[in-house]
Amino acid sequence: MKTLKIYSLVTLLLLPVFFAGTIYAGTAAGKKTNDQQETLTFKGKVVDAENGTPLVFATVAVKETNVATITNIDGEFSIKVYETQTSKNLEVTYLGYKNKTVPLTDLRIDGYKNVISMSPAPIPIKEIIVKPIDPESIVRNAISKIGRNYVDEPNLMTAFYRETIRKNRTYVSIGEAVVEIFKAPYNSDIRFDGARIYKGRKGSDVEKMDTVLFKLQGGPVTVLQLDIAKNTEDILTLDAMKYYDYTLSTVVEIDDKPHYVISFKQKPSVDNPLFLGNLYIETTTNAITEAEFGFNLENKDAVSTIFIKKKPLGMEVTPEIASYRVKYREQDGKCYFTYSRAEVKFKVNWKRKLFNTYYTTMSEMAITDRTNEEVIKIPGKEKLRYTDVFSDKVEAFTDPGFWGDYNVIEPDQSIESAIRRLSRKLKFSEREKE
Repeated sequence: MKTLKIYSLVTLLLLPVFFAGTIYAGTAAGKKTNDQQETLTFKGKVVDAENGTPLVFATVAVKETNVATITNIDGEFSIKVYETQTSKNLEVTYLGYKNKTVPLTDLRIDGYKNVISMSPAPIPIKEIIVKPIDPESIVRNAISKIGRNYVDEPNLMTAFYRETIRKNRTYVSIGEAVVEIFKAPYNSDIRFDGARIYKGRKGSDVEKMDTVLFKLQGGPVTVLQLDIAKNTEDILTLDAMKYYDYTLSTVVEIDDKPHYVISFKQKPSVDNPLFLGNLYIETTTNAITEAEFGFNLENKDAVSTIFIKKKPLGMEVTPEIASYRVKYREQDGKCYFTYSRAEVKFKVNWKRKLFNTYYTTMSEMAITDRTNEEVIKIPGKEKLRYTDVFSDKVEAFTDPGFWGDYNVIEPDQSIESAIRRLSRKLKFSEREKE
């Protein structure tokens, strides 16, 4: 059987580098255009109306604007809007639920956490499927319509990026940044996309890294590669489709529109470790609006050689989890990239140590604003590269008001406490140097 050459996406997604023992400048799309404008902050929590369960990674957007954010794993969000936008509505979307629209004037501010309840939107599959449907043909149609369904003009986007590393359950490294992204039209190659850091911060606890300095290459550039509607090589090409089996799992509602849920996994006859997951395809336009997928880890030894390119002698590294997510938002009949997340867990074993250590790396990025006016490419010398280590490009943690009027992904409780701990440790170290 022909060997499938699809590892371009994998090797870029989250490439950790193990070792023993300047911020870029630029103008972000979401930067204030009028320094006189003030912002108001609305905080909230999105939950299931029936049982109060937090809804994770829900999209929270101000209607008739490009301002948006994503809920964290606690279902919480924080969104900043200009005073001139407070007459508008907040719209929350989540797969399998009816859209929820709330006037901003109905929400409280000053740190109050508003609770927004969403109701499930069950769709009887028989109402959508009136005749037998071939799931493979749905995917083929989705591929053929990428040029029609996605943004066909360049955009300059503002995004919030966060990456974390955990030693078992303890966070040992956290990095965050406001990032400027140049997004070329979807009929062009993903290599034309680019990102640069506008403002960032980091904190780390090297002492708790088991004498290993664990770094992630690429930063925002790697999670940008999760835009599979543009970076189609590994999953969404007619050639790649030959190596997968497809199943129509169900139909769900996203953004008040029915979507096919197409599950895919590699064929039993394929030896190479590939992906498996779900594609969410709108039934009318065939646009892929969400995707969740992971790496097939049945052959962990083979996967390890793909992920791990450099490690100290005496160390064994085994991947335990490799999961990815990407979301798109539809506006004016076109979809654009709005969120991506990558999470990879490794088991690290030293030959002379009795116990294993587990490292979990997470990278996520949410588009918080965008513009298609006066879009200029990011100069090559300012672009982040795949070989760049994000933590080397940003400064240490500073004051709590660091982000100012920029929209960010709210840290969950564990990350928030880790930020406080790492900040205290940094301040203590600085006092010792004085």
